[in-house]
Amino acid sequence: MDYNGAEIGSYTDNLIGTLLAIFGNVLVSISLTVQKYSHVKLAGTKEHRSFYRTKTWWSGFIFTCLGELANFVSYAFAPLAIVAPLNAVSVLTSSILGFIFLRERLKPKDFAKQYGLVFLGYILVIGGAYLLVSFGPNSHEKLIAANIVKHLVGWPVLLYLLLEIITFCLLLYFYKRRKANYLVIILLLVALLGSVTVLTVKAVSGMLVLTIEGTMQLNYPIFSVMFVCMVASAIFQAGFLSQACKLHDSSLVASVNYIFSTFFAVLAGAVFYLEFSNEDILHICMFLLGSAVCFLGVFLITKTKKKARIFEPCVTLNMSNGVPTIHDKGPVIQPDYSGSFSYGTLVNNNGVAPAPLPVHLETPPLGPRTSDASQGHPAIKRD
Repeated sequence: MDYNGAEIGSYTDNLIGTLLAIFGNVLVSISLTVQKYSHVKLAGTKEHRSFYRTKTWWSGFIFTCLGELANFVSYAFAPLAIVAPLNAVSVLTSSILGFIFLRERLKPKDFAKQYGLVFLGYILVIGGAYLLVSFGPNSHEKLIAANIVKHLVGWPVLLYLLLEIITFCLLLYFYKRRKANYLVIILLLVALLGSVTVLTVKAVSGMLVLTIEGTMQLNYPIFSVMFVCMVASAIFQAGFLSQACKLHDSSLVASVNYIFSTFFAVLAGAVFYLEFSNEDILHICMFLLGSAVCFLGVFLITKTKKKARIFEPCVTLNMSNGVPTIHDKGPVIQPDYSGSFSYGTLVNNNGVAPAPLPVHLETPPLGPRTSDASQGHPAIKRD
């Protein structure tokens, strides 16, 4: 099959890539919930086993690997502009799992008042994902090594990379030298690195898939260059994202990071792979509308009231999605007084105080004993 510059009529490819991205994000969210379940189940018992010795934790780890693999392969079949925004599916699934396991008894009126915006966010994410998938780029280029090099040395890509490097250096100067720990500056650093990562992830994934199909691509130097850039940029942005979570509210970091990372990922795909070159104005406008709706939906979901504690995000190095993302750890988990655990809120609605997590207490110093105490009986005051 001739891949030189050929653009395949890729409705089937887009469908495969979209389904893989959705499946991968859902599976990763489930895996995080399963691993959280394992941690707290172990903490609520008197066993002193390591979490990696439990079958539940390893089940979650296997789900994580399968989900990340599906996300990684999806970049070989669908454009960046479609796959990158679908990371909202992970936020949506994590929040839904939080409601499923949330043990909170509220009247319907109070529940709707407290979580109405969250369900509105669900609707917006689903509707926005439908729009961006339906009106996203409809052409897909097979990324052989020659095509990747041709894109890389083109003047639009070189100009884009130059502007990105200058912007990154300026932001890094203010962050490191001027101690400007503003959320926007840190997440812009993450997003700029993320745009490089998604470009390299798509190239590496595409060349691996072509190699599996029978067209060897791994012996070209461009594959090694892309692979090294992918790993290095992902590791550095994971560090910046971790710093953002330490300095700022995690829910705000989650929403702003998704917006910035998705914007720069789509922009990188449009410049590097020319994904919108064959699209008309109507399709582009509808795609942008779908992306904006997704942004608003993610913002509403992640800004759930802290009192509910449904969304408790954490940083994971999501190599397959190109950028580190913030996933939901699941709802706050608290062991019950009875020795079992409640996978839900901090407050026990049954009115029973939750049992504290087991801790190792130091042996108290021994004091003088009475003759009665030495025989194992407490001293009794006699009249």
